[in-house]
Amino acid sequence: MGEVANLVYDLLVIGGGINGVGIANEAAQRGLSVLVCEQDDLASHTSSRSSKLIHGGLRYLEYYEFRLVREALSEREVLLAMAPHLIKPMRFVLPHHAALRPGWMIRAGLFLYDHLGGRKVLPASKGLRLRHVAQGQPLKNEFVKGFEYSDCWVDDARLVVANALQAVAYGARVLTRTRVEAAERSGNVWRARIRDLATGNVQTVSARGLINAAGPWVEDVLKERLGVQTRKGVRLVKGSHIVVRKLYEGEQAYILQNHDGRIVFVIPYEQDFSLIGTTDVPYEADPAHVEIDADESAYLCRIVSEYFKTQIVPKDIVWQYSGVRPLFDDASDNPSAVTRDYVLSLKADGGQAPVLSVFGGKITTYRQLALHAMRELAPFYRYRKLPDTPAPLAGGDIGDFSVFLASFVARNPWLPVRVATRLARCYGDRANRIVEGARAMADLGMDYGHGLTEREVSYLIEQEWARSADDVLWRRTKLGLHFSSEQRQQLAVRFGDVQGEKPARLAS
Repeated sequence: MGEVANLVYDLLVIGGGINGVGIANEAAQRGLSVLVCEQDDLASHTSSRSSKLIHGGLRYLEYYEFRLVREALSEREVLLAMAPHLIKPMRFVLPHHAALRPGWMIRAGLFLYDHLGGRKVLPASKGLRLRHVAQGQPLKNEFVKGFEYSDCWVDDARLVVANALQAVAYGARVLTRTRVEAAERSGNVWRARIRDLATGNVQTVSARGLINAAGPWVEDVLKERLGVQTRKGVRLVKGSHIVVRKLYEGEQAYILQNHDGRIVFVIPYEQDFSLIGTTDVPYEADPAHVEIDADESAYLCRIVSEYFKTQIVPKDIVWQYSGVRPLFDDASDNPSAVTRDYVLSLKADGGQAPVLSVFGGKITTYRQLALHAMRELAPFYRYRKLPDTPAPLAGGDIGDFSVFLASFVARNPWLPVRVATRLARCYGDRANRIVEGARAMADLGMDYGHGLTEREVSYLIEQEWARSADDVLWRRTKLGLHFSSEQRQQLAVRFGDVQGEKPARLAS
């Protein structure tokens, strides 16, 4: 077993999801030396299996989560400014269902939603006469009245990568496929044994503090790998989504009420599809192997078919995915009522090297969680002062996205518009690195399909930790949804992965 020579990091972060890389990014910007270890790929679990929304959480108002909603609402426009390529405003249509929440309750909730978070850019809510507006045309005629409000869409996995890239730009080190097998305090530092899962090599690293952002595994890391006991715990709740062929024209999303008190989103996805979710199911099995079940598929199809003229059944599903939300266990009996707020637990008794564990959280508030973590750790470090306005994330220093896209297309007229738009959305101004010097698609090398070229794949390997076809098709891009089985196999061969994409990810 080797040891990283004479190097003591300020922070060792366990977990490469949005909370882990968000904390790493904030710490690196403050001048701390940071090492991130993720045992799989960045965003390979919960952080890539969300509803793809930056939202305040309208339904959380019913559970009196006012602090969480206020914080989430205020973050929408902050994150939109930081990553205009990855986040975009979206209007949500809420059809009024006469048998469910009364209209006055919805209007009151939307009034709070408009005013709690200091909204400046996003348009306010309004009422709709559904039979007289385009947004009402996909819905059944029985839905006469509705409401419309603003939230944002996000490419969740790429938001994780953008934070990791920014952390690296400030000096952090990010290791994927690297497992922290055990760690123990030695004086005023943590000594951790880490294993490179690709090579089997084991090293020991030292850090003055440790962040446990292992998501669904946070309790296991504390008790089994760090030997730290805690009374706080996580409640594992499975959330599943389905994707079908596009249900309607237009860029608006829909939020549908259900008789069990839950809501379901229907969101435009990847130009040709509609994303539908999510469920809330208690989960006790291995979070690494979570799958949607038949009851969840039927549940989502039934709710959509209750509202939309176009009816769907499980055989219409073209893709599906499930994630395990590591919610803070607040002892609620109802999985839908379990708080989406986060709790940080700091252990540093008697001046020992600190360990900060993250319980719960949601993608919208990841940056606030990271800022809270920095405040918790402030007694142990000296920070570099940061500007009041957050810096753009990697690729995000572009201002208005539509202006940037028009310029990118104009500078690269040889790129098909659909490919140029995808590159701009995925990479922001870093897309220039992929097309630099090219004058035709052929200059970018082999096209694996849908404009995914060898130049882009090489960039993802060299700059964004891509190590498999799975990384490229389902997290760095969403092209797996468009690729044929033959195209997926061809890309898998490029990575030496003869198995290719996991068959369970695509509906049969």
